[in-house]
Amino acid sequence: MREINLAAAKLARQVADDFPNVLVAGSMGPTGELMTPLGKLTFEDAVQAFAEQAAGLSSGGVDVIWIETMADLQEVKAAVQGARSVTRLPIAVTMTFESRGRTMMGVTPEQLVQLAQELELSAVGANCGKGPQELEAVIERMQRAGCQLPIIAKANAGIPKLVDGKVVYDGSPEIMAEHAQTVRHHGAKLIGACCGSSPEHIREMRQALFFELK
Repeated sequence: MREINLAAAKLARQVADDFPNVLVAGSMGPTGELMTPLGKLTFEDAVQAFAEQAAGLSSGGVDVIWIETMADLQEVKAAVQGARSVTRLPIAVTMTFESRGRTMMGVTPEQLVQLAQELELSAVGANCGKGPQELEAVIERMQRAGCQLPIIAKANAGIPKLVDGKVVYDGSPEIMAEHAQTVRHHGAKLIGACCGSSPEHIREMRQALFFELK
Protein backbone atom coordinates (compact mmCIF):
# COMPACT_ATOMS: atom_id res chain seq x y z
CA MET A 1 0.00 0.00 0.00
CA ARG A 2 2.83 2.40 0.81
CA GLU A 3 4.45 1.84 -2.58
CA ILE A 4 1.21 2.53 -4.48
CA ASN A 5 0.62 5.77 -2.59
CA LEU A 6 4.25 6.79 -3.00
CA ALA A 7 4.14 6.27 -6.77
CA ALA A 8 0.83 8.13 -7.13
CA ALA A 9 2.08 11.07 -5.09
CA LYS A 10 5.28 11.32 -7.11
CA LEU A 11 3.35 11.38 -10.39
CA ALA A 12 1.00 14.08 -9.13
CA ARG A 13 3.94 16.10 -7.78
CA GLN A 14 5.72 15.96 -11.13
CA VAL A 15 2.68 17.31 -12.95
CA ALA A 16 1.89 19.97 -10.34
CA ASP A 17 5.43 21.32 -10.38
CA ASP A 18 4.95 22.39 -14.00
CA PHE A 19 2.27 24.88 -12.94
CA PRO A 20 2.36 27.81 -10.48
CA ASN A 21 0.40 27.76 -7.24
CA VAL A 22 -0.79 24.16 -7.54
CA LEU A 23 -0.94 22.03 -4.40
CA VAL A 24 -1.07 18.24 -4.28
CA ALA A 25 -3.50 16.59 -1.87
CA GLY A 26 -2.85 13.01 -0.85
CA SER A 27 -6.26 11.32 -0.76
CA MET A 28 -7.13 8.60 1.74
CA GLY A 29 -10.62 7.14 1.63
CA PRO A 30 -12.38 4.73 3.99
CA THR A 31 -11.14 1.17 4.40
CA GLY A 32 -14.47 -0.28 3.31
CA GLU A 33 -14.68 -2.27 6.54
CA LEU A 34 -16.94 -1.67 9.53
CA MET A 35 -15.07 -0.92 12.72
CA THR A 36 -15.65 -2.79 15.95
CA PRO A 37 -18.08 -3.49 17.54
CA LEU A 38 -20.20 -3.41 14.36
CA GLY A 39 -17.48 -5.04 12.28
CA LYS A 40 -14.10 -6.72 12.59
CA LEU A 41 -11.75 -3.79 11.93
CA THR A 42 -10.09 -2.69 15.16
CA PHE A 43 -9.09 0.90 15.80
CA GLU A 44 -5.43 -0.09 16.04
CA ASP A 45 -5.48 -1.91 12.68
CA ALA A 46 -7.17 1.07 11.05
CA VAL A 47 -4.54 3.44 12.45
CA GLN A 48 -1.79 1.23 11.04
CA ALA A 49 -3.43 1.04 7.61
CA PHE A 50 -3.82 4.80 7.37
CA ALA A 51 -0.29 5.39 8.66
CA GLU A 52 1.09 3.22 5.87
CA GLN A 53 -0.81 5.18 3.24
CA ALA A 54 0.10 8.56 4.72
CA ALA A 55 3.77 7.62 4.85
CA GLY A 56 3.79 6.89 1.13
CA LEU A 57 1.89 10.06 0.28
CA SER A 58 4.15 12.20 2.44
CA SER A 59 7.34 10.70 1.00
CA GLY A 60 5.95 11.25 -2.49
CA GLY A 61 5.70 14.98 -1.93
CA VAL A 62 2.05 15.82 -1.27
CA ASP A 63 1.28 19.14 0.42
CA VAL A 64 -1.70 18.01 2.50
CA ILE A 65 -3.23 14.74 3.69
CA TRP A 66 -6.82 14.67 2.38
CA ILE A 67 -9.06 12.20 4.24
CA GLU A 68 -12.36 11.95 2.37
CA THR A 69 -15.63 10.09 1.77
CA MET A 70 -15.76 9.05 5.42
CA ALA A 71 -18.92 7.89 7.21
CA ASP A 72 -17.71 6.90 10.69
CA LEU A 73 -16.18 9.30 13.23
CA GLN A 74 -14.08 6.50 14.70
CA GLU A 75 -12.54 5.86 11.30
CA VAL A 76 -11.88 9.58 10.95
CA LYS A 77 -10.05 9.53 14.28
CA ALA A 78 -8.05 6.49 13.19
CA ALA A 79 -7.09 8.12 9.89
CA VAL A 80 -5.97 11.33 11.58
CA GLN A 81 -4.01 9.46 14.24
CA GLY A 82 -2.37 7.28 11.63
CA ALA A 83 -1.40 10.24 9.48
CA ARG A 84 -0.02 12.20 12.41
CA SER A 85 2.12 9.27 13.46
CA VAL A 86 4.17 9.57 10.26
CA THR A 87 3.89 13.17 9.04
CA ARG A 88 3.37 16.75 10.16
CA LEU A 89 1.55 17.75 6.99
CA PRO A 90 -1.77 19.62 7.28
CA ILE A 91 -4.80 17.33 7.40
CA ALA A 92 -8.23 17.95 5.85
CA VAL A 93 -11.26 15.71 6.42
CA THR A 94 -14.52 15.41 4.51
CA MET A 95 -17.41 13.04 5.15
CA THR A 96 -20.14 11.88 2.78
CA PHE A 97 -23.64 12.82 3.88
CA GLU A 98 -26.64 10.93 2.58
CA SER A 99 -30.32 11.87 2.68
CA ARG A 100 -31.50 13.85 5.71
CA GLY A 101 -28.03 15.25 6.29
CA ARG A 102 -26.42 12.24 7.94
CA THR A 103 -23.66 9.88 6.91
CA MET A 104 -24.29 6.17 6.45
CA MET A 105 -23.28 5.74 10.10
CA GLY A 106 -25.58 8.51 11.31
CA VAL A 107 -23.05 11.31 11.77
CA THR A 108 -24.36 14.88 11.47
CA PRO A 109 -22.49 17.89 10.05
CA GLU A 110 -22.47 19.42 13.52
CA GLN A 111 -20.78 16.34 15.00
CA LEU A 112 -18.10 16.43 12.31
CA VAL A 113 -17.42 20.12 12.95
CA GLN A 114 -17.03 19.49 16.67
CA LEU A 115 -14.60 16.61 16.13
CA ALA A 116 -12.61 18.50 13.49
CA GLN A 117 -12.07 21.41 15.83
CA GLU A 118 -11.13 19.10 18.71
CA LEU A 119 -8.56 17.40 16.46
CA GLU A 120 -7.30 20.81 15.26
CA LEU A 121 -7.59 19.89 11.59
CA SER A 122 -6.62 22.32 8.85
CA ALA A 123 -9.98 22.08 7.04
CA VAL A 124 -13.24 20.14 7.18
CA GLY A 125 -16.25 19.61 4.96
CA ALA A 126 -18.29 17.29 2.77
CA ASN A 127 -17.78 15.43 -0.49
CA CYS A 128 -19.68 13.07 -2.79
CA GLY A 129 -23.25 12.43 -1.55
CA LYS A 130 -26.57 12.86 -3.34
CA GLY A 131 -25.72 15.86 -5.50
CA PRO A 132 -25.20 19.62 -5.19
CA GLN A 133 -28.42 20.64 -3.45
CA GLU A 134 -28.08 18.24 -0.53
CA LEU A 135 -24.43 19.11 -0.08
CA GLU A 136 -25.32 22.82 -0.03
CA ALA A 137 -27.59 22.19 2.95
CA VAL A 138 -24.77 20.33 4.74
CA ILE A 139 -22.32 23.19 4.20
CA GLU A 140 -24.86 25.68 5.51
CA ARG A 141 -25.30 23.58 8.66
CA MET A 142 -21.55 23.49 9.21
CA GLN A 143 -21.37 27.26 8.98
CA ARG A 144 -24.30 27.67 11.37
CA ALA A 145 -22.58 25.28 13.79
CA GLY A 146 -19.89 27.91 14.20
CA CYS A 147 -17.16 26.12 12.29
CA GLN A 148 -13.89 28.00 12.76
CA LEU A 149 -12.01 25.95 10.16
CA PRO A 150 -11.99 26.44 6.39
CA ILE A 151 -15.00 24.54 5.01
CA ILE A 152 -14.63 22.18 2.04
CA ALA A 153 -17.40 21.56 -0.50
CA LYS A 154 -16.95 18.84 -3.16
CA ALA A 155 -20.29 17.67 -4.51
CA ASN A 156 -20.92 15.08 -7.17
CA ALA A 157 -21.85 16.47 -10.58
CA GLY A 158 -25.51 15.71 -10.03
CA ILE A 159 -27.08 12.30 -9.55
CA PRO A 160 -25.89 9.23 -11.51
CA LYS A 161 -28.30 7.60 -13.96
CA LEU A 162 -27.91 4.56 -16.18
CA VAL A 163 -28.31 5.60 -19.83
CA ASP A 164 -27.72 3.06 -22.61
CA GLY A 165 -25.67 0.93 -20.25
CA LYS A 166 -23.48 3.82 -19.12
CA VAL A 167 -23.46 5.79 -15.87
CA VAL A 168 -24.23 9.44 -16.63
CA TYR A 169 -24.35 12.31 -14.13
CA ASP A 170 -27.03 14.94 -14.70
CA GLY A 171 -25.11 17.92 -13.30
CA SER A 172 -23.88 20.07 -16.18
CA PRO A 173 -20.88 22.40 -15.84
CA GLU A 174 -23.34 25.31 -15.65
CA ILE A 175 -25.24 23.68 -12.77
CA MET A 176 -22.00 23.07 -10.90
CA ALA A 177 -20.91 26.65 -11.51
CA GLU A 178 -24.07 27.90 -9.84
CA HIS A 179 -23.51 25.39 -7.04
CA ALA A 180 -20.00 26.76 -6.47
CA GLN A 181 -21.39 30.24 -5.91
CA THR A 182 -24.05 28.90 -3.54
CA VAL A 183 -21.67 26.99 -1.29
CA ARG A 184 -19.35 29.97 -1.13
CA HIS A 185 -22.28 32.04 0.12
CA HIS A 186 -22.79 29.33 2.75
CA GLY A 187 -19.21 29.72 3.94
CA ALA A 188 -17.18 27.22 1.91
CA LYS A 189 -13.58 28.26 1.26
CA LEU A 190 -12.26 25.19 -0.58
CA ILE A 191 -14.59 24.37 -3.45
CA GLY A 192 -14.29 21.53 -5.94
CA ALA A 193 -16.24 18.59 -7.32
CA CYS A 194 -16.36 14.83 -6.92
CA CYS A 195 -17.88 11.95 -8.92
CA GLY A 196 -19.05 12.72 -12.43
CA SER A 197 -17.01 15.91 -12.69
CA SER A 198 -14.62 16.77 -15.49
CA PRO A 199 -12.09 19.50 -16.28
CA GLU A 200 -14.95 21.37 -17.94
CA HIS A 201 -16.96 21.32 -14.71
CA ILE A 202 -14.01 22.66 -12.73
CA ARG A 203 -13.32 25.32 -15.35
CA GLU A 204 -16.89 26.61 -15.24
CA MET A 205 -16.90 26.59 -11.43
CA ARG A 206 -13.66 28.55 -11.30
CA GLN A 207 -14.88 31.10 -13.81
CA ALA A 208 -18.15 31.57 -11.91
CA LEU A 209 -16.33 32.19 -8.65
CA PHE A 210 -13.87 34.64 -10.19
CA PHE A 211 -16.66 36.46 -12.06
CA GLU A 212 -18.60 36.88 -8.84
CA LEU A 213 -15.60 38.50 -7.16
CA LYS A 214 -15.29 41.20 -9.83
